[in-house]
Amino acid sequence: MNSFNDFKLNRQLLNAVSDLGYETPTAIQQKAIPVVLGGQDVIGIAQTGTGKTAAYLLPILRLLNYAQENSPRALILVPTRELSIQVGNALKELTKYTDLRYAVVFGGQGAKEQIAAVSEGIDLLVASPGRFLDLYLAGHIQTKKIKYLVLDEAERLMDKSFISQFHRILEVVPRKRQNLLFSATMSELVKKIAGDFMAFPIEINIAPEVRTAETVSQVVYELPNIKTKINLLNYLFKDETFKKVIVFCKTKAIASDIGKYMERVYGLDHVRIIHGNKTQQTRINAMQAFREDEQLRFLITTDLASRGLDIPDVSHVINFDVPIIYEDYVHRIGRTGRAFKTGASLTFVTPADEYHIQKIQELIKQRIEKVQLPEKVEVLTTPYEERQEMLREIDRQKRKENPDFKGAFHEKKEVHGRKEVHGRKDFKSVKSKKR
Repeated sequence: MNSFNDFKLNRQLLNAVSDLGYETPTAIQQKAIPVVLGGQDVIGIAQTGTGKTAAYLLPILRLLNYAQENSPRALILVPTRELSIQVGNALKELTKYTDLRYAVVFGGQGAKEQIAAVSEGIDLLVASPGRFLDLYLAGHIQTKKIKYLVLDEAERLMDKSFISQFHRILEVVPRKRQNLLFSATMSELVKKIAGDFMAFPIEINIAPEVRTAETVSQVVYELPNIKTKINLLNYLFKDETFKKVIVFCKTKAIASDIGKYMERVYGLDHVRIIHGNKTQQTRINAMQAFREDEQLRFLITTDLASRGLDIPDVSHVINFDVPIIYEDYVHRIGRTGRAFKTGASLTFVTPADEYHIQKIQELIKQRIEKVQLPEKVEVLTTPYEERQEMLREIDRQKRKENPDFKGAFHEKKEVHGRKEVHGRKDFKSVKSKKR
C-alpha cells in the first residue's frame, strides 16, 4: 500500500494525516494497519522512529469512529511521562477533524486536572500503569467498555518495574478485547508473557536483522578518559552541522556536570539538561523548548529521553557514555534519522567500554565504524583513580565471561625479584632463592 488512501480510513483521518505531511506509509504502518483493522491481536516490532504510534492509533481511531458514551473504549499504556505526552500530542493532531475524546494521565504531578479530563467523558485513555491504577482504585476510571488494549514500548512495560502493575491491570479490563503490543525490541521472554493473554497474535517484525535505523550513520571514537571526551565535544561543536544534538550520559551526576559545563561555554540559551532529579514540569518545558526553539542546540540527558520521544530534526546523537543496557543504544540513536530523514550517531568508547560496544554490535548485527581522533583534539593523561576504576570494570567484565578469572589485581606478578601473591609480597620465596 503506497498511500494512506489505500487503507479503510475515513475522510476525517485522511485529512489529519495530510495536514501532518505524511504521504507514504512506513513499513510498519503498511503491515500493521490492515491487520489491526481486521480485529486481530498484533505484536509489532520495528526500528525506533518508523511511525509505530500512527501504526496503532490510525486503525483504533477508525474502529472507534465517533464519540460514544463516557467510559474509555481504548486504553494505551506507556512506560514514561514523556511518552504519554508524545502519544497525547499525536492524538491531538489525528483527532482534530473527529469528535473523539481522549485524556492523558501520568504520575509526577497532581491528579486533579487529569481526573477532571477523564470525568468529562473520553473514548481513549493514554496512561502510565501506576497513575492508571491510582485513578481506577479511586473510582475515577470505568473499564468495562474497553475493547482495545495497546502496550507502547511493550518490552519495558513488561520488565520488573512494571510487570506487577501490568498484571493488576489485566485483571480489571474486560477479557474480550483486542491486544496490540508495539516496541523497537522484543525479547523472547516478553513474547512468552504476551502469549499468556494474547489470542493467536500476528507478529509483524520489520527488518529483524537490522536493529538500528538505516537512515542513521554510526561511528565510534576510542578515547582514554572523560576529559578527552570533553575536548572532543568542543572540537565537534565548532562544526555548524551539529544543529540539534542530544548528548546521552549514563548517570544523572555526569549529565549535570556536562550540562553545566556546556552552559558556561555555549550559554544558557543553547543548552537544556533533563534527568530524573529534574521536576516533571522542568522536563516538559525543556523538551518543548528543544523541539521549538531554533537557538537551542544541545539537550543533555540520561536514558530518560532515549525511548519513544519524537523530536524532529535532531541532527546528531552523541553517546558520551556507552549504555550498559544494550537495547538502549538502539533507542538512543533512534532519536535522529526519523521519518525518512538522515542523522548521525557518535559513540565515545573508553577501554572499559570495549566490552559493551562489542555486545552492542552483536545485538544490532553490524560493525560500527571506528574513526580516528582528529589531530587537533588534545589527548589528556588519565587520572590515577579513573584509570583504576576502568581496570576494575574490565576485571568485572572478564569475570562475567569467565567465572574462573581471578582478576588483574589478583594475578601473581614478579616485582624486583620478589613474587607478589594476591597483593602481598611473598618474602619466603625470596629467602629460598638466596639459600
